[in-house]
Amino acid sequence: MIWEPITSEELSLEILKGEKEMNPENFQFWNEIKFKPTKWTEHEFGDEGGGFWAVAKYKSFVLYYNDIEEGFNISKFEKEGKILNYGAEQDELQFAVMKLRKLN
Repeated sequence: MIWEPITSEELSLEILKGEKEMNPENFQFWNEIKFKPTKWTEHEFGDEGGGFWAVAKYKSFVLYYNDIEEGFNISKFEKEGKILNYGAEQDELQFAVMKLRKLN
């Protein structure tokens, strides 16, 4: 089977699924940090798919969907649009948001 990058429509479904599973505190936090999904570059593994879909920012961290591993990941960023660290977590959105809330 040939790998295909996730479409924005498929990503929207993943986000909706995660939002339905969030508790009220995490949902409020999510609504404060989320933005319209945008492709950010990541040069270790992300070039083939044109980058990964970034969906939220908190402090110096970006929350993005790794469609190779099929899960949400967190990375530091120094410049908007560039993911610094590849992550291979397979987290659903609600779990990644909980992890992000705990970062300082």
